[in-house]
This record gives sequence, C-alpha cells and structure tokens, in this order.
Amino acid sequence: MGITVVIAPDSFKGTLAAAEVAGAIAAGWREVRPQDALILMPQADGGEGTLDALEALVPGAVRHDIGLVTGPDGRPTPGAWLELADGVAVVELAHASGLPLMAAPDALGATTRGLGEVIVAALDAGATSLVVALGGSASTDGASGALMALGLRLADDHGRTIPDGGQALATITSVDASALRRPATVTLLTDVTAPLLGPTGAAATFGPQKGATPAQVAELDAALAHFATLLGGDPTTAGAGAAGGAAWGFATAWGATMVSGADYLAELGGLAAVLKDADLLLTGEGRFDAQSLGGKVVGQLLQTAASADVPAGVIAGQVAVDADVWSASITDLAGSVEAAMADTSRWLHAAGAKAARELVRVGLQELVKFSVVDPGEGS
Repeated sequence: MGITVVIAPDSFKGTLAAAEVAGAIAAGWREVRPQDALILMPQADGGEGTLDALEALVPGAVRHDIGLVTGPDGRPTPGAWLELADGVAVVELAHASGLPLMAAPDALGATTRGLGEVIVAALDAGATSLVVALGGSASTDGASGALMALGLRLADDHGRTIPDGGQALATITSVDASALRRPATVTLLTDVTAPLLGPTGAAATFGPQKGATPAQVAELDAALAHFATLLGGDPTTAGAGAAGGAAWGFATAWGATMVSGADYLAELGGLAAVLKDADLLLTGEGRFDAQSLGGKVVGQLLQTAASADVPAGVIAGQVAVDADVWSASITDLAGSVEAAMADTSRWLHAAGAKAARELVRVGLQELVKFSVVDPGEGS
C-alpha cells in the first residue's frame, strides 16, 4: 500500500536549486518505494533560488530573460524576472545583485543597480505589482542603486548624481523622487529581522560577510543613517536591515510591505492544503542548524507539518542541531563535505532512499512529531 509524501526542500546553496534537490530526493525514494505518491514542492525563503523555486512551483509562471544588467561590482550579469498571474512580477535580488557575483569583495562600492534594471524591464513589460525576493545581497546601499535605476535622483552638494554603493550615501544632500517609477503594490520577501542601523543593523550584522572591515562597518552604518534622515521611513522596523538595507529603501520609497519568504512560497503553493492529505513531509537545506528553526524554510515547514499533525523529516548537507525530528546528513553519507558537494545529486538520491527505508520501516504512526519551537530561537 502506498503513502503520500510531500518533498519540499530549499535549495542547497552553491550546488543545486530547490527543484533539483526535490527531484534527487524523489528519485532515491522511488528506488525503494515506487508505489508511493510523491508531491514535489520546491521552496525558498526569498534569497538565492527563489525565482527557480517559484518557476517550478507555480503553474503558468513565465520566466523572462532580459539580457545583461549591471552586476553588483559593475560588471554585466544576466537579468531575469518571473511573470505570475494578474500582472505580478517576481524579481530576485540575489540573481542580479548577489554576493557570489562579485569578482572581489567591495563592501563600500557594491550596488543593487542591476536589480533596479530588472524591475524596469518588468514594469516596461506591463507588470503592475511587484514581489521582491531579498537575500544574498552583495551591497549595503539601502536599495539606492536599484531606486536610482528606477528614477530616484540622489545628488551631492554640487548637484551631481552620487556614485553607486553604500559609501556614497554619505555625500547626498538632495533627494528627488519626482521621476521614480512606482508599482501599484510591492511585497518584500525576507527572513531577516534586523533593523536598518546600529549594532544589530544592516552594516553590523551582514557587512563583515560582504568583506567590510570594522571601520567600513561604521562608515556604512553612518552613511545609511544619513540616507535615512533624507529619505525618511522607520529605520527601527524589524527587517528594515534585510539585504543591506534594501528592505528599508523599498519600504520607504514605495510603501512596500515585508512578509516571510518561506511563508509566502508555502502559501502560494498551497502547502497547508496539500499536507491535509499527506502521510509525510520531507524538507531540507544545505545546513540544518539552530538558525533553521528561527524562521527559515525548514523551520517554517516543520511547524506547518506539526500543526497539520503530519510526521516530518529533514535531509541536509550537514546536520548541526539536536531537533526532535528524523534527519539525514549527506555529508555523513558521502564521508566528507567535499565529497558531498562534488556530487550533491548522488548523495541526495542516497538520502532519499535512506528516508524511504527508515521512515516507513519504523512506521509513520511511531514517528515523533516535531515540536513547535519558539520562532525567536536561534534567530
């Protein structure tokens, strides 16, 4: 007798997109239990891989490749956006302005201009509403690069348009939003709760991973604070610091609203309804740790499964948390991180087969249900 298994992983960053992860796990499961019904629902939290996950998840979604846009370090990079129903366009910051696109770290000069150019293309094509997936950014520019590409004018005391990058924000003396293009509605997808400024803000929290020295972190924080005095908005809002302050920039310039990226994708795909008829949820990500339980895809899905009284399991590149849930590490299966990353699909296939053998052998009714955790834990 077959069971219904929902396979809903995040991407394994740097190796496979979420849809590829789901497919590899499913192939392994089918090798052991071909009689089961498998429902593949790739997920994302608003960071890298969101476009790919939505393209695979949403029937009728159309991807538009627009050619080259300005990368975060000024070099050209491919741009793309996703068309959903009713004039909705989805753009992904990481795809056009992400940290992996940098040839070398440039915490002071990196820009979101390419993201703005992608948005321009979507609006030119007739999109009226915008969903912006934030995460994985290379810059700390408060979305200034993107907004300038969309018509915002930021000038210095000589009336000259400022250069791109967070450092230049300190030189702004005038802001002119009269030519700024404005979508009807803008939704920001993020899993970050940091404010714009201060010791837990955009520069302090994320600047070092973008190559910022302590002195540069202080410089960027001061530059963002100066920009905020001119543009307005509320820099203390939880999540304002997402993507180098891009969340604050879009919220202030456009009145954009912030939502959980993981929740948005789960709702768009109808995950809760699908789980009503499921016997098991399998999710996964590159590293399953305490942060996973604090609002990221895996933690959100485990809570959703618990609420639906559906047993769950996690397949990850590495498992570094003692959670009350079945889990498998492909690093353990492969023998090393290097081996797991060299052939991730193979080891996900092996993990899928392992899940099919172990989870069904113990009996789904005997599995310990995941306990809903405090959303603040590990965040």
